Amino acid sequence: MKNKKTAVISLMLSAVMAVTALTGCETVKKSDLTGGSDPQSIFGGNSNDKDSTTIPVDSYPDYPVSFPAIEQTDTGDVYEAENGSLSEGLTTSSERTNFSGNGYVTGFSGDGSETVVFDVEAPSNQHYDMTFCIASDEIAKCTVYLNESEISHFETTSDGAFTKITLYGVFLVVGSSEVKITVSDADICLDYLKLTNNTSLSEVSYEADGQLSNVNAGESAKELMSFLTENYGDYIIAGQYVSGTENKELELIYRTTGKLPVIRFDALENCGDNFDESFKKIDASAQWHRNGGIVGLMWYWESPGENPSVYAEDTDFRLSDAVTDINIAQLSQEEIRGLYGEGKISEQCYGLILDIDNMSGQLLSLKNKGIPVLWRPLHEASGDWFWWGASDIEDYKWLWELMYERMTEYFGLDNLIWIWNGQSADTLVDKDTFDIACVDIYLSEGKEFKSRYEQFASLQRIVGTDKLIALSECSSVPDIDACFRDNAVWSFFGVWYGKYLMTSEGEYSEKYALKDSLIRAYNSSGVLTLDEYTAMKENPESVQDNTEENTAEASEAETSEETE
Repeated sequence: MKNKKTAVISLMLSAVMAVTALTGCETVKKSDLTGGSDPQSIFGGNSNDKDSTTIPVDSYPDYPVSFPAIEQTDTGDVYEAENGSLSEGLTTSSERTNFSGNGYVTGFSGDGSETVVFDVEAPSNQHYDMTFCIASDEIAKCTVYLNESEISHFETTSDGAFTKITLYGVFLVVGSSEVKITVSDADICLDYLKLTNNTSLSEVSYEADGQLSNVNAGESAKELMSFLTENYGDYIIAGQYVSGTENKELELIYRTTGKLPVIRFDALENCGDNFDESFKKIDASAQWHRNGGIVGLMWYWESPGENPSVYAEDTDFRLSDAVTDINIAQLSQEEIRGLYGEGKISEQCYGLILDIDNMSGQLLSLKNKGIPVLWRPLHEASGDWFWWGASDIEDYKWLWELMYERMTEYFGLDNLIWIWNGQSADTLVDKDTFDIACVDIYLSEGKEFKSRYEQFASLQRIVGTDKLIALSECSSVPDIDACFRDNAVWSFFGVWYGKYLMTSEGEYSEKYALKDSLIRAYNSSGVLTLDEYTAMKENPESVQDNTEENTAEASEAETSEETE
């Protein structure tokens, strides 16, 4: 969600991680997998709207997942910086010790304007590790480009020693490529770039156990989780956020691609202690389920108190003032009100309980209809922009535990599949209180989204291989071919609404993804859409042989720094 924060939201671990080497394979989705409701029962959010008409769309073929066949080839070529193409103002020096070759390149102004370009020769199509040897007396930010497309950035050390910093799993095609590096904030001494084949194997896995954290989970939640788990690594499930009950984003996607997403994501809201708007969204979610889709909900939680807001800077509510050692999760409101009256819990704590209870009451209506929900509360907790992330990490974990226990045990919400969106190792909550781990990634306009394999691998390292990994919010659809090539097959993606998808006139916007990218993604054999999802549920055996086995090997998901 991007009302006040900008730039890329990703894991707060390291800027550069690893990727997997994926052998040549192709996911095949039969074009006759069709099912689900007529789109006219979806647009407008009211299946009884007699005036709605089906919008004609172009038809598109299936786009098979494809990428160059990968061949593991040993290499260890070193490219000296002084032999690269240098911007004006950069010089070669040999004043420091322990450098390679005839010297190193220095003289960077720190404004990002100077570049060093390496002409590298890849012996085969495969994932490579790129190691830069750099010395710096101050922390500098280095940005790396492959053939003019930014692939990563990292920070240097500041101890003055030549240090090796490795980007793991960069895919190169056989032959010549240009690797460019720019430097911001400080001068550096750039010694060399070393190219080696990626040999760190088998960390990424799609063998999640599929067990729900709630031991009393209902059948609808179990069935949905089983479906997600069984198809994890074979398909990426399409999802889209909507801005209202009229489903205009879904209509636009249908008009543009001829397909509909499986997951309709929506953000429940409260205005202080007023939850009226969420009732409408709950009803629209129920309608989506009746149309055959999956319901995804998050909570845009305005804090309790006189100045309610989701943003920490706009409210005087402080989560630290609400924390209590008293186990209140399963007490009645009368008992909690008594504790508040006796001064044993704070007004802030009492306000949290009232809000959680109000939201639980709305979610109960979905439970009573047998509707499972992908439930993502307290999102992006690693950042300090929302009030639940602006306090101490232990306060956030306390609130997560309180909400989880109260909703699952006190209110008996057995239809929720809990999604943790903490986005860092520090904010990791008890693994017995969530089912799916996810990350939100937003890129600037015009920047290719690609697979975002580094965030996928990092998140799996945090939570383990038993949890599904998903792309919960994104500024555009990912590159599906790259996801399978890089072994970053997200369980699902959810593109945010507004400027990330459409213009102010309601037409498709190409600011964040070209129209062709959206068409190819929704018609890719690696992406599951609503018609295919409903067909698979109706006749699971019809697709048993549609996906060839993916043979994947993964590399270490971390940035390596080694001082010479």
